[in-house]
Amino acid sequence: MMAYAFSSLRSPGQDRFATEDFECLHELFAAILIDGVSRQVKRGLQHGYVTCREELATVRGRIDVTRTATQRSLTRGRLVCEHDEYEPDTAHNRVLKVVMTLLIRHGAVSRGRTAELRNLLPYFTEVRLIDPASIRWNTLTYHRGISGYRLLLGICELVVRGLLQGQTGGDTMLADWLSDEKLHDLYERFLRNYFIVHHPELKPAATAVAWDLDPDFSPKSFHLPQMKTDLVLRGAGKTLIVDAKFYGKNLQVSRFGNESVSSANLYQILSYVRNEEAKTGGTVGGWLLYARTDAPSQPDLDVTIHGNRILANTLNLNLPWEELRTQLENIVTEFWPAPATTP
Repeated sequence: MMAYAFSSLRSPGQDRFATEDFECLHELFAAILIDGVSRQVKRGLQHGYVTCREELATVRGRIDVTRTATQRSLTRGRLVCEHDEYEPDTAHNRVLKVVMTLLIRHGAVSRGRTAELRNLLPYFTEVRLIDPASIRWNTLTYHRGISGYRLLLGICELVVRGLLQGQTGGDTMLADWLSDEKLHDLYERFLRNYFIVHHPELKPAATAVAWDLDPDFSPKSFHLPQMKTDLVLRGAGKTLIVDAKFYGKNLQVSRFGNESVSSANLYQILSYVRNEEAKTGGTVGGWLLYARTDAPSQPDLDVTIHGNRILANTLNLNLPWEELRTQLENIVTEFWPAPATTP
C-alpha cells in the first residue's frame, strides 16, 4: 500500500514485498530501505552544494573579510574563505543514514537484515548523523532527479514517528503512531495511485466538482465550500466518484440502536454525484469506500437514488495483496463490466 501511496511502485523488484511475510513493521521497513537504498547507491547518491567556511593559505571562493579580521588570520598568513563543496551530505541522505542507524540500534529487525543495513552505511561516510527529532519532514522536497527518494523518506518518517514514541515493532500497527488524518491521507493516496497505475484508461484524478448554480439567482456564491473529490474515474460515458473513508467506526448508531451509513458521508457523495451529473451528463455513480475495521458490522449499501447508483462497502487492507487487488478490480468491473464473449 505504501509503495502506491508514495508513487514508487514502478521500481522493479518491489513486487516481492507484497507476497513476503514479515513478523513486524520494522522488518518490512528495513527490507524496503535495503532494496531502495541499494538501488540508489548504484545510481549514485544525491549530491548538493554545501557552503564551507575555513581558514586557508590561498584564496578559494569568497573571502570573509569580517572573520579574517576578527580572527586575525592575516597575522598567520591565512584567509577565512567561503566556498561550495559538491557533497552527498544533503538533507535527504542525512535522513536515510539516521533511520538506518535507528533500525540497527533500536528496531525489531532480524540479524540478517541488520547486517545488510550495516553494509550500506559505509556509502554514507561523508553524510552527517543528525538527531532524528530535528528532521522537518515538510521541508524535504523532490524533483525528477531524486524521485527515488520519495518512497524511502516516506518509510523513514514512519520509522522515526514509531521509534520516537517508544514503539519497538512486534505487533505494533501503523495506527499506533500515525494520526487519523495521516492514515486517511495514506489510504486516499493509495487508492488514487493504484488506479493511476493499473487503469489509466479511466483517467483517475482527484478533481473538484463544480456546483450546479443558477447564475441568475446566485449573486453571492463566494462562500460555497469546494467539492474536492478523492478519486474520479471516467470511461465509456460513465463517471464514478469514489470517496475514501478511514475511520475507527464505519457505521453510525441511532438512539434506538439502529446502524446505518453516516448521514454526512451519504449526503456528501450524493451532492458530488448530483452536481457532477448536472454539469457533465452521462451516467454518474458514487462509491463510499471505507477501510475495514474489526467491528462485527460493516457498511454494505447498494441503492439507486434519483437514477444514480450509490454504493458503500469496505476494503479489507489486512488481506494478502492478490485478494486486496481483486477487491479493487471489482470496483471497475462493477461499473465497467467486461463484454460477454460469444462461444
